[in-house]
Amino acid sequence: MWIMELKDEWNDAVTEVANATFSQSSSEYAPFFETVIRYLGGVLSAYSLSGDSRLLRPAEDLGSGLLKALNTSTGLPMFAVQLKTGFTRQGWISDVLYSEAMSCQLEYKFLAHVTGKEEFYHPVEHIMQVIEDSNTPDSAYPTRWSHVTGQPTNQEFSVGAFADSGHEYLLKQYLMSSKSEPRALRMYLKSMNAIIDKLLYVTPNRGLLYVTDTLGVLASHKFEHLSCFLPGLLALGAVTLDLSPKDLERHTWAARGLAYTCYITYADQATGLGPDEVTMTPFAPNREEGLWVKQLALWEKAGRRGQVPGLNEGLLVKESGKRDYNIRTDGWFLRPEAIEAMFYMWKTTGEVVWRERGWEMFLAIEKFAKTEHGYASLRSVDILSPALKDESPSYFYAETLKYLYLMFREDDLIPLDQFVFNTEAHPLHVFEWTKREKEAYKLN
Repeated sequence: MWIMELKDEWNDAVTEVANATFSQSSSEYAPFFETVIRYLGGVLSAYSLSGDSRLLRPAEDLGSGLLKALNTSTGLPMFAVQLKTGFTRQGWISDVLYSEAMSCQLEYKFLAHVTGKEEFYHPVEHIMQVIEDSNTPDSAYPTRWSHVTGQPTNQEFSVGAFADSGHEYLLKQYLMSSKSEPRALRMYLKSMNAIIDKLLYVTPNRGLLYVTDTLGVLASHKFEHLSCFLPGLLALGAVTLDLSPKDLERHTWAARGLAYTCYITYADQATGLGPDEVTMTPFAPNREEGLWVKQLALWEKAGRRGQVPGLNEGLLVKESGKRDYNIRTDGWFLRPEAIEAMFYMWKTTGEVVWRERGWEMFLAIEKFAKTEHGYASLRSVDILSPALKDESPSYFYAETLKYLYLMFREDDLIPLDQFVFNTEAHPLHVFEWTKREKEAYKLN
């Protein structure tokens, strides 16, 4: 509302939030991860943009209640918490997901700064220490962790559903606090290099670059829509960090190739909207020949002749058997990640083609997902008369439409050197820790 200058609606909403108590019945529990990124992140973003001090009290109350989820032997969060009593419960698994543990640092560090209260900083930084001290080989942080031991409980390495925003927050918390936290930077660079070395592959025919997941040493070659946040993250890091020449090339190339694959999986479909999951075609008979780093090494050995592997931008392929991928989950669920990638590529490169690709996606949304009273998910993306689902998730309004709106504004309303977006696309302004804070958090 603030971004779109809907001031009357904004004032009504702030009045409601300022009086919110976040009360629950004794049987109700708030999921830690979702409530942090949506509610706490939303209230803090509203304060960050407006400076309206009425929003600090509900943010502090909610942050205090949710923080009780971290009262475990290792400090890793439980799935859900009763805000008043502090009782916690598990989710669908007994472990904590990497994304759940590592996607609260932006919100809580921002809250620590604007309230001046150290108790919001130390627990979430402790999570970072637990993960880093696990001595995970090559910093390929797995998707599941034990509350009891603080160690991984599986060998799945991914940037998809169970890990995505955990990787994202490593860079963004470093940028938010004016590049003052060395642990966040160290973990970001190590994890990105592990992702590039282990999870990036190229298809054999169209040369599409994609990111997948591995279980041990075996790659699934599944490519998730959720993973399309990664090119935007890499692009942001490439323009904000002092990377080595090798890392700068690899991060920039990976961002470009992955963003194009995210786009082409939209453009190939009859609706112009992308499927939720696809299985990419691997090299045969040796699937590992498709590893991007191997293809880069061959290209280097040949004297860098021709296009960088994984950066080929060819024609659309409407015939499903010739796309170098097969659809696994054919619905489009109003997700933001591919549009987020177009937004970051446009903002970091200034190349109009990324904005134009975002416009194509917007037109497809208007044509196929718009209903009389809002927008709905599609059951299938590759038929011209797709059935709709009776759902419209809140992230569509918080993220998908926000990235589209900001992509097509002519001014730079939320400059990337002054704000970072949390994983629900709530912008938080960049700040500098005070001298007292730096001493308290050992950042000197």
